[in-house]
Amino acid sequence: MITERINGSFTIQYVFHKMKAYMDLLKLRLSLLVVFSAGMGYMLGHNGAMDWNRFVLFLICGLLITGASNTINQIIEKDLDKLMNRTCKRPLPTGRLSVNEAIWYATLMGVAGFLLMAFYINILAASLSLLSLILYGFVYTPLKRVSSIAVLVGAFPGALPPLIGWAAATNGINIEGLLLFGIQFIWQFPHFWAIAWVLDEDYKKAGFRLLPAEGEKNLNTAFQIMIYTLMLIPLGLIPAKLGYTGINSAIIATVCGSLFLMQTFYLMKECSRKAALQIMFGSFFYLPIVQIAFVLDKIVR
Repeated sequence: MITERINGSFTIQYVFHKMKAYMDLLKLRLSLLVVFSAGMGYMLGHNGAMDWNRFVLFLICGLLITGASNTINQIIEKDLDKLMNRTCKRPLPTGRLSVNEAIWYATLMGVAGFLLMAFYINILAASLSLLSLILYGFVYTPLKRVSSIAVLVGAFPGALPPLIGWAAATNGINIEGLLLFGIQFIWQFPHFWAIAWVLDEDYKKAGFRLLPAEGEKNLNTAFQIMIYTLMLIPLGLIPAKLGYTGINSAIIATVCGSLFLMQTFYLMKECSRKAALQIMFGSFFYLPIVQIAFVLDKIVR
């Protein structure tokens, strides 16, 4: 009886640890941010009465494909993750999951997400999602050790979620959807470079080269971060100019963009990790606030 209880407890504990390892492989917080952005694109593209079942299914498909992308990234970088403080406790470096388990996990999520989206949403959104997975997992990931051009390449899959959402809602791509892509594309650069600045020492252990120009934390890099952040201000006004949002979201986008820009001036002055950290957190706030403003402005107009 005691042995049965011990074995039962061990089995439950084993299953729990496996489930937690799979959740860690998913990178749930990052995946939810990606899905949130796709959902905002869907809501901006949708007209008429919302089919909430279809919308939720789209989000689930997005979560599956994003999770597959993140898992592929960790499979490829499993040996490099061991070298960095921020990643050494991930499931693959610690052996909580095997590479074969991770491959099956990524395959099941990717195939299920793609097929569900292709059959129940539309083939255009599914194809864009597959393109994003390929670019992120098999192009951007290996490029991180080659050149800072990886940030440019990574900006494409990073900016696709709102366009995928738009395509899912409209079954097409037009100027409004491309503008959502453009805003998130430009946002990627201050976002990625701020993270690369903050984690520079850790990234160097793995040989990652993500900072621009000479790859140094200097005024040149800070200036480039400022230029891309500056571009977000006029881009945030275009949706109102095109007429699918209104003046309220334009004001919010301008205010958020200006505050974001001010943080880059501080980085140019100080060239410090603290200033880069502020930009990193500022980037996390900028995008969802502006996207929510666009959606609310469309709803109340």
